[in-house]
Amino acid sequence: MPPRPRGSSSPGSASTVPGMASTTTYPVLGPRALNRATLDRQLLLRRAPLTAEQAVDHLVGLQAQNTKPPYYALAARLDGFRPADLSGLMESRTVARIVTLRSTVHTHTARDAVALRGFVQAGAIDRELSLFRKGLAGVDLDRLAARSRALVEERPRTPKELREELLRDWPDADPQSLSVAARCLLPLVQVTPRGLWGRSGRVALTTADAWFDGPAPGPADPGATALRYLAAFGPASVKDMQTWCGLTRLRPAFERLRPRLLAFRDEHGTELFDLPDAPRPDEDTPAPPRFLPEFDNLLLSHADRTRVVPPAHRARTWTGNQAHRVFLLDGFLAGIWHLAEEKDRTTLTVEPFAPVTSAQRTALTAEAERTLRITVPEGVPYDIVFTQER
Repeated sequence: MPPRPRGSSSPGSASTVPGMASTTTYPVLGPRALNRATLDRQLLLRRAPLTAEQAVDHLVGLQAQNTKPPYYALAARLDGFRPADLSGLMESRTVARIVTLRSTVHTHTARDAVALRGFVQAGAIDRELSLFRKGLAGVDLDRLAARSRALVEERPRTPKELREELLRDWPDADPQSLSVAARCLLPLVQVTPRGLWGRSGRVALTTADAWFDGPAPGPADPGATALRYLAAFGPASVKDMQTWCGLTRLRPAFERLRPRLLAFRDEHGTELFDLPDAPRPDEDTPAPPRFLPEFDNLLLSHADRTRVVPPAHRARTWTGNQAHRVFLLDGFLAGIWHLAEEKDRTTLTVEPFAPVTSAQRTALTAEAERTLRITVPEGVPYDIVFTQER
């Protein structure tokens, strides 16, 4: 029988895994045990003494649909982080913004930007391309890729500029489909100043080959990527990893790794895998409040999100197609926060989903102050406001 994990929600409880011999039993991990393990991997139980580059690498990238979330994500996780740390990495081309996991923009290290892009190409990115095939009738995709590469390597182009140039070659094609196809066919990096703290700019694209120095790595290996995923998000199921990366059919990679992994089950009977030496803290380990950006990796990287998001709150973090910034109390999503940034004052509004105690309010205020000290320009005053629970 595999060793019982630290922090099992039901000490001594075990159950059989479907498809396995009836005598093979595995420990059960409840939501709080999974919560604490995931928070530890995500550097959210205590702030880590890592550099920004080390954190981006460990977390296998940061969700970056908007420009500021990677900065708030690292502010919540790292001891001593300052926005200039990440901006400096972007300016030196050590990290970059690129479409990868789930066909969305992430901030990755230079190596991961290329390797993970290749890893997910045949999944989410190719599926996205297939949605635009109708607008690409009569377009030779190999020629489109070559033409797009020549254009963006001549100089970085905005999506609008790229569309206009491609329409010269394919005037009857759908303009949006042309630019989407270019992005799907080529690993296109968003060049700086886009994404720099306090500067930013329009999206302008060039190829990863043109942006990064050195030979491009091949696609990331599924097994090695699964191990990295577990280190950052485990314990997790096959479906969890598939949700994280936008691929399917990853079961064979986990089966090959099975001799090197521990196996568990959650309270619904789903098989979970984990690294033998990965931290699995006791479920009663304190979890301080944390303010996270919209689309934070923690919220989007599991098929079953109940380890962080109580079912009653799952639909409360969105308005239409706009995601809100969220905060954690006792490790679980407990409300949203808003930031009003005026020239002469910044206001952070905390909006709990349920009444908070005096102690929780004090802890949330301290965490909000820390976030503001890191992200608000020196000399600009700020306020912290609590609304009534929703």
